[in-house]
Amino acid sequence: MNTQPTKPEHERSTGARPAGITTEQAAAANVQQMFDTIAPTYDRANHLLSAGIDRYWWTRTARLFQPILQHPEAVILDLCCGTGDMTMALYEHRPHTPEAAPILAVDFSHQMLSRGAEKFAPYNITPIEADALNLPIADASVDLVTSAFGFRNLANYEEGLAELYRILRPGGQIGILDCNQPEGFVGALYNLYFRAILPKLGGLISGKPAAYSYLPASVERFPRSPRMLQLIRAAGFTNATWTSYTFGTAGLYHATKP
Repeated sequence: MNTQPTKPEHERSTGARPAGITTEQAAAANVQQMFDTIAPTYDRANHLLSAGIDRYWWTRTARLFQPILQHPEAVILDLCCGTGDMTMALYEHRPHTPEAAPILAVDFSHQMLSRGAEKFAPYNITPIEADALNLPIADASVDLVTSAFGFRNLANYEEGLAELYRILRPGGQIGILDCNQPEGFVGALYNLYFRAILPKLGGLISGKPAAYSYLPASVERFPRSPRMLQLIRAAGFTNATWTSYTFGTAGLYHATKP
C-alpha cells in the first residue's frame, strides 16, 4: 500500500488537462478547439470579466521589459499571443524605425491569431501559427519571450519551459504573466467570483459555457508560485522571481537564461 501523502492537484500537474482529458495530445487539441470557438468574443469577455484590469497587467509587464524592447535589434517573441493585446503593449516600447526587428506573435489557435493579425497589420509585428512546444524558431535566437495568460494552457509546462530556454540567447529573459489563486479573505472572494460567477458571465457573453468552466479549473491546476519557480529553475533559468499583481490574483514570473 502507498503510504505517501497525496499531493495537491496543482503540485502533481505537468500541464493543462480539460475535464475528461487524460493525454497531452488530447489536451492540446481540446484547448486549441476551445480557443478557436471563443475567439469572436474573447476580447470583449476578457475586458468585462476582469473589469478592465487586464489592460493594466499587460501595460505593467511591458514596461518592465522596456530596456530590452528599446533595442532595435532585439528579437521579441510573444507566446500564446491570442488576439494580441500583450503583443500590442510590447510594441508601444519598440523603436518605430525601419531597421527594428519585428515582434513575433505566436499562437496555435488559428481563429485567435487571425483576430490578432488584424490588429498587427499596420505595425511591425509578424503573426506565426505554431505550437508552443515545437516552435519554428532557431536555437539561441530570441532576446525576450513573454506569455500573458496562455502558458498555463500548455499541455506540458516543463517542455514549454525547455522550449523557451532553447530559443533564447544567453542573457535572454522570460516573462510569464498568468492567473494565480490568492490566500486568505481575498482568496475566498476570488474563488467565489472565479468559480460561481465568472463561468456564468463568460458563458453568457461567449455562448460557450464549457470554455469558461475550464478557466477556473485551469487556474486551480496551474502550479502555485513556489512550485512554478522550481520548474523555471529546473529548466536552467536563473534569477527567477514572481511578482504579485492585484492582491495576488495574477502575477509575473521573470527569469534569465544564463
